[in-house]
Amino acid sequence: MPIVRILIVLLALASPALAQDGARDAAAASEAARMFRAYVEGVAKKGGRPDLTRPETTALLGRVFDVEALQALPPAKASDMSWLMDWMDAANATSKLFALYGAKPGAQPDLATLQRNMTDYGDQYAAAMNFVIRGMAREAVAGQLFMASLAPEQRTRIREEGFTGFRRSSAEFILTTVCAAIQGAGKSANARLVAAAIRDTSEVWASFLLPQDRARVVEQLADLPRWAPDETARTDLAAFTAALRAVN
Repeated sequence: MPIVRILIVLLALASPALAQDGARDAAAASEAARMFRAYVEGVAKKGGRPDLTRPETTALLGRVFDVEALQALPPAKASDMSWLMDWMDAANATSKLFALYGAKPGAQPDLATLQRNMTDYGDQYAAAMNFVIRGMAREAVAGQLFMASLAPEQRTRIREEGFTGFRRSSAEFILTTVCAAIQGAGKSANARLVAAAIRDTSEVWASFLLPQDRARVVEQLADLPRWAPDETARTDLAAFTAALRAVN
């Protein structure tokens, strides 16, 4: 897609007339994610590698991982869940397109390709995780409000199991993100960006994670001073684990 067309579309999606509209932001992110996928698939057909520093790709990723738009929204509500899930689906799918680009399928991870992508796309991956951590935290709050709003007969087994699954997967995501985006960060700035997102959302995770998962996260991050590459990142992660420990 020509760069002029992409930028025109993005300008239309970013119209200030509907500022602080989560559903609109999510729709714009989903459209940007679709356009980014088309770009990556086109590059793959030619046997190349995505260039995430081009103005058009930078603009698309900025729309998907729009932290400023997310943080400008009013406090989370139960009704946010529908568009939040759409936005987070777009963000997760987009980050995988470049984090896993070129990886060989199989039972074992293609570590060489993954390492190359983390080296080439480390800045973009950190920006993505900064957004996803904050977006998942908002999703966690909205999800709790949604479950609390249901009448007893509406709290079906499927809903209860789905919500519990989200709580469990959140712990796995946090641990994976800490290892990939902080321990493996090539730049201190990227490690700080992700650690700050975890610190800023620590109160949400402290109450949202299941007790056994909360204890496991604390245990697995106990030796973080030995491997976190940046002092500020270590401090932020320590604040995160302290918040988890403080929960009765």
